[in-house]
Amino acid sequence: MILGSLFVGRYPLSPEDILSVLIGINGIADESRYETLRSIILYIRLPRALLGMMVGGSLAVSGASLQGLFRNPLVSPGMLGVSSGAGFGAALGIILFGRTFMTPLIAFCFGLSAVAFSFLVGRIYNARAHITLVLGGMVVSSLFSAMLSFLKYIADPYDQLPAIVFWLMGSLASARYQDIFLAGIPMVAGCSGLLLFSYRINVLSMGDREASSLGVNVTHARIFVVLCTSLATAGAVCVSGSINWVGLIIPHMGRMIVGSDNRNLLPFSFVLGGCFMIAVDLISRSVSGSELPLGILTAFLGAPFFIFLLYKTRARGWE
Repeated sequence: MILGSLFVGRYPLSPEDILSVLIGINGIADESRYETLRSIILYIRLPRALLGMMVGGSLAVSGASLQGLFRNPLVSPGMLGVSSGAGFGAALGIILFGRTFMTPLIAFCFGLSAVAFSFLVGRIYNARAHITLVLGGMVVSSLFSAMLSFLKYIADPYDQLPAIVFWLMGSLASARYQDIFLAGIPMVAGCSGLLLFSYRINVLSMGDREASSLGVNVTHARIFVVLCTSLATAGAVCVSGSINWVGLIIPHMGRMIVGSDNRNLLPFSFVLGGCFMIAVDLISRSVSGSELPLGILTAFLGAPFFIFLLYKTRARGWE
């Protein structure tokens, strides 16, 4: 998918063009055309494909892990308020600093802060911690959504407000290698922790009592899973904007293909989610003259497909 994405775009490229640029050998007589090809491949299309792979894979792995942890097929990575917190942070960064490197940094910090607030709200009542954590996430999401609406209300309608709205719709148009490196650190850390913890997620999906009887510290294990999913999701959202449905439908597709064992499901979900995100990004920049936001396309594709999954499986995998 990454290699195939280099061929798709407004500027036509041949396999010889891509090969000459990737191996660093100029086999093109026209030097100016070679530099143009090099800019298109190495600084526009390749960063988008790499970032799309990491973002889609991180969201898919986070969704699969949370669905196994909470034993709920409707859980998504944004359930704990990460997306709402990151959206508020991005809007605040755009208003204070414009579209600079500070915007994804502030979005990342507020995304993690939202999860911390969800934990604090969930600590009010500890009898069923996973339920109160979900409720805490709903409360925090509503709070950050309200604050985001306030920022959009006071933003400059000619400059800041369009930038905020476009960021919230999701896009990989501004992908750069520094974004891949900086946002890749929490994404790689979070996904690596979840992949290494996949067996424990299997045990946690059996229930708290069964997991405790097998020697698992349920509280510490739950905190570790939520922390890793928050790191991966916040790292993805801070550079791509709010992209829904990927963390919800991709794990379901993975279960239909490889089953519910998280030792197989999590790595497969990463690959499948990354390929899905690259494909959606290719569609977004190919179907019209102006680039369509990714959040719109994922909703158009995700909602009907999720209905189809419910019809096809009758939710048998979650009974």
